[in-house]
Amino acid sequence: MPKQLPLQFEFQSNQNFNTFYPGGNEEIINHLQHIFNNNEQQIFLWGEAGTGKTHLLQAICQESNQQNKTSFYFSFRKTLPNSEMLNGLENFDLVCLDNIELIAQNPDWEQAFFNFFNLHRDNNKQLIISAHCPPKYLPFQLPDLKTRMGWGLTLKIAPLTDEQLLNALIYKANDLGFEIPVNVGRFLIAHYAKDLPSIWMLLDKINHATLAAKRKLTIPFLKQIMSEQNTP
Repeated sequence: MPKQLPLQFEFQSNQNFNTFYPGGNEEIINHLQHIFNNNEQQIFLWGEAGTGKTHLLQAICQESNQQNKTSFYFSFRKTLPNSEMLNGLENFDLVCLDNIELIAQNPDWEQAFFNFFNLHRDNNKQLIISAHCPPKYLPFQLPDLKTRMGWGLTLKIAPLTDEQLLNALIYKANDLGFEIPVNVGRFLIAHYAKDLPSIWMLLDKINHATLAAKRKLTIPFLKQIMSEQNTP
């Protein structure tokens, strides 16, 4: 093993397949749950922000760990780490890299990722990549790297419809242990959040507030919670 060690695994135990609301993505979820039963070396997962790509990559890593496979997850941000973090990852059974588009047009990172990709594939390991667009639209400067992004299976995560978003809200609340009536759910989506990441953050706050007050959630109580959250 190389001396350079990868960055710490950003593990989120609550992001598993049981807590993911599939909406219209049932076939994709089922496929991802069984990726270790086939010989697919590469999956490219793409979709709009807030569709759950990060959640799914985390869930796959947890599935990998349950099967005693080594896994690693990392989410790229605008400020990139040193590309040496890839050293040694070629030996992991599964590597999941989130927001891969953020390394595009960075010559050092593109070359480092290209080298890692080849080593990891030669070792017959599995790679799952996520991005906000299909592989052909990634603005990579290395033509061979861009080509490799389309070598495996490409899956698109479809955004939730308004009704599915409401169902996801109720599903998540039940998972947290409290109930959101349909009318309250519709009000919350209409006035406070229209995307999953924002909704999940609000649900944690609402859960704590309902537990502390020992009250069921109503529209007036929701307004009170949100008013208190916005008070400096």
